[in-house]
This record gives sequence, C-alpha cells and structure tokens, in this order.
Amino acid sequence: MTHPAPRTADASPDRGPIGRVVVLIPTYNERENLPRIVARVRTAVPEADVLVLDDNSPDGTGEVADGLAAVDEHVRVLHRQGKEGLGAAYLAGFAWALEQGYDALVEMDADGSHQPEQLPSLLEALRGADVVLGSRWVPGGAVVNWPLSRKALSVGGNIYIKALLGMPVGDATGGYRVYRAAALRLMDLHDVASQGYCFQVDLVWRAVRRGLTVREVPITFVEREIGDSKMSKDIVRESMRRITAWGATYRAGQLRALTRREPTWHRLSQ
Repeated sequence: MTHPAPRTADASPDRGPIGRVVVLIPTYNERENLPRIVARVRTAVPEADVLVLDDNSPDGTGEVADGLAAVDEHVRVLHRQGKEGLGAAYLAGFAWALEQGYDALVEMDADGSHQPEQLPSLLEALRGADVVLGSRWVPGGAVVNWPLSRKALSVGGNIYIKALLGMPVGDATGGYRVYRAAALRLMDLHDVASQGYCFQVDLVWRAVRRGLTVREVPITFVEREIGDSKMSKDIVRESMRRITAWGATYRAGQLRALTRREPTWHRLSQ
C-alpha cells in the first residue's frame, strides 16, 4: 500500500450540510437478517437510501433484496458475481454511490451488530468531520454477547495498530462508519487491495495521513443472533500480517527521515 504525502487540515473537503445519505449493506447468505436490518434503517433514518451489495448469495439473499427494492424506492440492490470479500464489496458500493451523487456514505453490517438506531448520532458528528467511526473501544462504547477472548483480541489488535501506525484512533477495525463523499475522493481508492479488518484499517489510516478530521462516536456492538460470522482466524492473521508490513514500512520511513536531518550540534556550531 502506497501513501502520498499527508495533507494538512486546510486540505480537508468542504464540510457543507449533509445532503443525500446512502447506507451500504454488504451481504452473503443473510436472507433472514436482511429484511430486519433494512426495516430498522428505514425507521431510524427514513430520509436515507439503502444499497444492498450482494455477492451472489447461494441462500437467495439477492432475491430477498430485490423484493425489498420492489416495494420501497429508497432501497437499491447491486448484484455482484461472487464472493470477493468485504473490501471489494464496499469499493463497488462507494463507486456506485459517488457516481450517483450521494454526500454521505455509511458502512453497516447486515447481521444487526451495528444498530441503525445509533446512526443519527454518527450523522450528527459528521457535521464537523470528514469521517466518523462508530467505536466500541472509547468511553461509552460497548459490545454485547462477546466472550472475553474475542474482546481481548479486538482490544489488543487495536492497541497494536495504534502503536504501530501512530494513529490517534481507538477502534480502527470497526465496520460501522460514515464517510463524506468528498473525503473518499481524496483517499485514492483505486489502489486499495485490502479486505476485512485490513480494509477498515487501511481506509482510516488513509484518512488520518491525509489530514482529514476523523471522529469517534461510542456505539454498542451487538453480536449477531442469526447466521454465522464471516470472520475467521485466517482473516485475522492475514490482516495482522498486512498491518505489520505497513507499520514496518511507515516506521522505517520515519527513521530514514530522522537520519537525514542535520545534527543539532552541527547547526549550532555554524
């Protein structure tokens, strides 16, 4: 992953009023959860549109999404050819939403772990920010129905990411977030190749390094009740390998910049 020089805060996109909002919901085998989450979104933020990003789910989730769209003009469906991962699904949704002229783009899971009822708080925070993260690991944030081992893995992973990449972010791996369209256009999405946890870290790091304003809003994350989690040990391991490589490159660059500086004692002797 390559990174351009960080932008200053003055280069942040224009933070005008929030206009059109679209909630992006990626799906793979979520036919039971999808109607519930869409109904909750439509109730919580009735002015927002919903875009379902279905990866050709074999359980018929795509057909369920089409049925929802047929009776609600605020619901759209983007059918994808197959299961290509969370990052690819969101990038396809970003491209569609930016082309359609939306002003704010929301990431939300289909399984109910991200509560639509908390979305108004995230959108309110976006009025003074470029990116808003729904955070489990800031004061006021919480998780429900997680074992201690999973909490420890998530908290420890975020501490590691924060230390390695130097990001002032408490929850870089969370998937409930809102981007201004103008911010996404500054983040060079064309060269994003990461997936899963890695994808979420990648995007927030790009925002931080470009000097964009990132805010965290506490959320309560509720573990799914229906269906199986898409997270696996292999995904976590792959994400940590990528993040470690990014961190090593980033810290090496800092070290090279430091060693290129003229020693203070030499400058003072002139």
